Amino acid sequence: MLLRDKVALITGASRGIGKAIAQVFSEQGASVILVARSESVRDVAESLRQSGGAAVAIQGDLNDEETVRECIQSCRRQYGKLDILVNNAGAMPLAVIGMIPIAEARRLFDLNVIAMVNLTQYAARVMKGSGSIINISSIAWRGMTGASVYSATKGAVVSFTLAAAKELGPRGIRVNAIAPGFIDTDLIRGLPVEVRDRTVASIHLERIGRPEDVARAAVFMASDLSAYVTGQVLGVDGGMPA
Repeated sequence: MLLRDKVALITGASRGIGKAIAQVFSEQGASVILVARSESVRDVAESLRQSGGAAVAIQGDLNDEETVRECIQSCRRQYGKLDILVNNAGAMPLAVIGMIPIAEARRLFDLNVIAMVNLTQYAARVMKGSGSIINISSIAWRGMTGASVYSATKGAVVSFTLAAAKELGPRGIRVNAIAPGFIDTDLIRGLPVEVRDRTVASIHLERIGRPEDVARAAVFMASDLSAYVTGQVLGVDGGMPA
């Protein structure tokens, strides 16, 4: 098992990519602490426990300082350490320039960027001598039509990753980003059929990605297989053009 005896904190873990990461990490031997706003995060944790894994669920908003402190306290109380942080929580509203409410833009930066920065700072204090922080960005960090604010937040995720890798490297903490492309999640399923078909036709591997594709990349970044990898952005997009 690639993550035996590791403790991982995973945000946005109630569904989609976050849930898949939780499942694959658990299969690879990690004890997981799952965080999400949805109550269904408790069901995910219970399912992992029934399969023989060690899982704790925290329902809360990462923009709430109390939730962030609870995450870190749970790591210390339950396991006495933290080895892996996966910053996956986020949202993707679509709006073209000229139709973006500024209040919504601020909320999106709070969720996709500020909450990530805040939790990373707390987590880095707990990681002693080693650790892996994985930030989930998006292919949109290069710029996506109709999603300029979302693209800006994911670009910020990448920039933060590169800077944090330089700062935390001397402490043995690696920081990397994963940039998924067109992944089969609730958001994609809600798109019109013609949009889905047109997008899939542009992907070189000719299929929609699965959450498990991203989860397996996260295992690589979390494990000792990537012990000399930091400050990198790994695209998991099937060759999808930006």
